[in-house]
Amino acid sequence: MSNSRTRVSIGLPVYNGENYLEQALDSILAQTYSDFELIISDNASTDRTAQICQSYAAKDSRIRYSRNPQNLGGVPNYNRTFELSSGEYFKWAAHDDVLAPEFLRQCVGVLDERPDVVLVHPKIKIIDEQGKVVSDYGVKLRTASPRPHVRFHDLIWVRHWCQQIYGVIRRNALKRTRLHGSYASSDRVLLIELALLGPFHEVPEYLQFWRRHSEQGSKLVHDLHAYSAWFDPDNKGAFRAPATRLVLEHFRAVQLARLGPSERVRCYLSGFVRLVKFLTILRRDVTVPFRQMVRPLTG
Repeated sequence: MSNSRTRVSIGLPVYNGENYLEQALDSILAQTYSDFELIISDNASTDRTAQICQSYAAKDSRIRYSRNPQNLGGVPNYNRTFELSSGEYFKWAAHDDVLAPEFLRQCVGVLDERPDVVLVHPKIKIIDEQGKVVSDYGVKLRTASPRPHVRFHDLIWVRHWCQQIYGVIRRNALKRTRLHGSYASSDRVLLIELALLGPFHEVPEYLQFWRRHSEQGSKLVHDLHAYSAWFDPDNKGAFRAPATRLVLEHFRAVQLARLGPSERVRCYLSGFVRLVKFLTILRRDVTVPFRQMVRPLTG
C-alpha cells in the first residue's frame, strides 16, 4: 500500500505582505525538493496579499490558502499554520525572506539520515529591502552539541535572533512542545524546548536570505509591551511583565523536558545565573520604559 503523506509542510503566516510575498513564494516553489505542501494563513490582510495568494494557489495545487476573518495576532497565526499541516517535517517560512533552491533538499536529507537531529537549518545571509546581500548572519550557537545543557546555555546566553526557528523541524518534536506562546520572545522558548529534545544541525551552505526592513514585527522589540501585543492582541493595554515572563518560561521549559538528573541540574544552574543577571531588569518591568532594556533582554 502506498504512503501518500506529504513529506514536508511549509507554514507561511502573513499579514499585509504584498511588498515581498511574491519573491518568497517564487523561492519556495523553485525548490529542487518538490514533495511539500505550502500552507498560507492570511491574518486578515488589507492590502493585495489575498489576491497574490489566490493567484499562486490557482496555479499550484501544493498551495493551500486560508484567510482568518480577523487578525489573530502573530503567534496564533504562526501556530495555525502548523495546526493545518500534515507533513512528516515542518518549516515556518517568513513572507519577506528568500530561500535558495536547495534549501529543502539539503535539510530533509539530514533529517532522513540523522534520526537524533530534531531541527536542520542552513547558514544565512542578510538582505536589504531591495534584496541586496548586506552581511552574513554570523551568530554561532552550540545547538549541535550532544549535551542538552550546552544547547540550553547558548540559547539563553548568546545574543541571537531566533533564525533557527525557520529551519526544517520534525513534526513529532514540535508536537511535544507548547509551540509559540502568547508572550514576547516566545520563539526563544520554543527553540529551547526543541533543543532540549535533541540537537540541531547547521547545513554549511548559505541557503536562506533573511530580509531586514522597517516593517518587521521584530522592530517592536524596543518596546516589549508593543511586542507582546504583536504576539497576541489580547496583551494590548494589559500589564504582562514580559521580561519576568520570559525568564520564568526558561525554567518552565527545563521543568517539562525529559532530562537526566545531571543535565536538569546543569540547565537550572545556567538559568539561575541568568536570572541573577536579570534581577535589575525584572524590577524595571514596572518602573522604566522597555526600550531601555532591549540590549540585555535580547542578549
